[in-house]
Parts: sequence; structure tokens; C-alpha cells
Amino acid sequence: MHHSGYALSGRMHIPMDDGTDIRVAEGDTFVCPPGHDAWTVGDEACVALDFSAGITDYAKEH
Repeated sequence: MHHSGYALSGRMHIPMDDGTDIRVAEGDTFVCPPGHDAWTVGDEACVALDFSAGITDYAKEH
């Protein structure tokens, strides 16, 4: 899924399927196309606003 967001706190590492990496920290905006994984870096939770269309059903169990 495509993500467009703004990080409120913490840090996140986003490795892309093509081998590139996106690093997000507090105060960063980010655009992340499909084809990625992501995880929090460090002990502080990464809290981000995600403005992507269709996000209301993302990661819900069906």
C-alpha cells in the first residue's frame, strides 16, 4: 500500500523491495510507495499520521 505521512514522534526504518531504504524521524514527511516493510528504530514508539487514500481498511482482519 502507498503511504503519505508525517511523523509525530520516534523513528522508523522502511526498506523497499528495490533495495533502497527510507528513514523517518520526528518532524519528517514521507511518501512510501507499495513494496516495503517497516519497523520502529529505538525504544520510542514511532507515531505517524498517514494521509493515504483507502487507509481506513488497512491492516484490519476480515
